[in-house]
Amino acid sequence: MPRIWSLLTNALLMSACAAPAAAHDFWIQPERYRSDAAAATALTLQVGHGRDRQRSAISARRIQRFEAVGGDGRRLDLRAQLHPDPHAPADARIAVPAGAWMLVLETDAGAQSRLPAPRFNDYLRAEGLIPALEQRRAQGRENADGAERYSRRSKALLRAGPAPAGVAALLAQPLGLPLEILLDADPQARAARLPMRVLWQGRPLPGALVKLTRLEDDAQPLDARRTDAAGRAEFAAPGAGTWLLNAIWTRPLPAGAEVDFETTFTSLSFDIVEAAPR
Repeated sequence: MPRIWSLLTNALLMSACAAPAAAHDFWIQPERYRSDAAAATALTLQVGHGRDRQRSAISARRIQRFEAVGGDGRRLDLRAQLHPDPHAPADARIAVPAGAWMLVLETDAGAQSRLPAPRFNDYLRAEGLIPALEQRRAQGRENADGAERYSRRSKALLRAGPAPAGVAALLAQPLGLPLEILLDADPQARAARLPMRVLWQGRPLPGALVKLTRLEDDAQPLDARRTDAAGRAEFAAPGAGTWLLNAIWTRPLPAGAEVDFETTFTSLSFDIVEAAPR
């Protein structure tokens, strides 16, 4: 890796770790990413990393979509099975038929965050939201407190039964999220690189900062990459473990709105095992 890119990557990782609490990542955490067909799997909704990692206390009324989308096109509405409760053993227990499945969760944008100017600016820098930072400068608001409303959009890849087909196609298929991470290869294939894309409103998103975190050791991201003009980026293929990809994007709201920006958090979690199941 060229020295200049190594320095840039290290700077991104350091700034990502310095993000304020409001920027904590959110994801679906299955107890098992692989199971026998129709076997029940517990899952929780997680937020934060390292010492700040905890069960999400999100209200069930904010969850607008929770479903499993199959590699064969089937859709299972799972909202009735989801009961977020940090004090319960799990937030849901689900069972899916044999095949590749993507769990998909969407919330409304009913949550708000307000931060003093220095912390808000640091947050924008840490999460790669440079257009928002530039807009604040252009409007002479860099020293004003910042406010946003935000939503969560998360996916988790499940494999039910032995060696399900269609995993790669499912990972590359947009599922209608306003901000969405797609993988262009099955991580289990263990190729040298892991190519991915980010879509915003269904179109390639350039300039998004994507972080890759190993959930067994999640105090800080393992790596961070910015998407290119085609919304693409790639990571060195990660090894065995459970992994999280996440990104954030924001859009300015009209003058007179209650807050300045509407921000979307998105994530994709998956696992890689030492050897592909036979």
